[in-house]
Amino acid sequence: MVLIAIVVAVTMMVGSLARSLAATSAGPADTLQGGAAMAGADGVVTEADGAMPDGVSAFDEQQPGVVNLDPDLLHALREAAVHAREDGIEVVVNSGWRSPEYQDRLLGDAVADYGSEAEAARWVATAETSAHVAGEAVDVGSYDAIDWLSEYGAGYGLCPIYDNEPWHFELHPEAIDQGCPAKYFDPTEDPRMQQ
Repeated sequence: MVLIAIVVAVTMMVGSLARSLAATSAGPADTLQGGAAMAGADGVVTEADGAMPDGVSAFDEQQPGVVNLDPDLLHALREAAVHAREDGIEVVVNSGWRSPEYQDRLLGDAVADYGSEAEAARWVATAETSAHVAGEAVDVGSYDAIDWLSEYGAGYGLCPIYDNEPWHFELHPEAIDQGCPAKYFDPTEDPRMQQ
């Protein structure tokens, strides 16, 4: 009974943490008036830079954050979204491809929020190392979609990468046969971020 109470408490804390952190990982909280996010040297990054309004579908052909994804990632995401919909789950794209300027702004905001570059690096990559800038990562919502992709995503080659960002998925085609690779605790453990 005590073990069950501990599991429930930890699950609630992780869920609360994920919701609060989603706001710092280019989710809906990054979207401001009119679907644009504040960023860049001139102060504004638009949808052309990958900023997205709420509720974007993987099938949205108007959103650069979707259509600029790696074609294989986008195909896998769309295939998974079709099957998730059959299970009553709507896969929403909170963030996909991002311009370097948008990524730089997100990192700057994270440094301001967390107080140091080291802590910000747990949540936001540099423009040079970000899989989002390369079009190789997608952040999804809702929580039901995150759960669905966590359970079935490997069948499409879609894998969660970080324990602290359960909404962040990348394409690993080998996962279809071998399963997803082990997740990193956060981006600071990812060797790709050490460049």
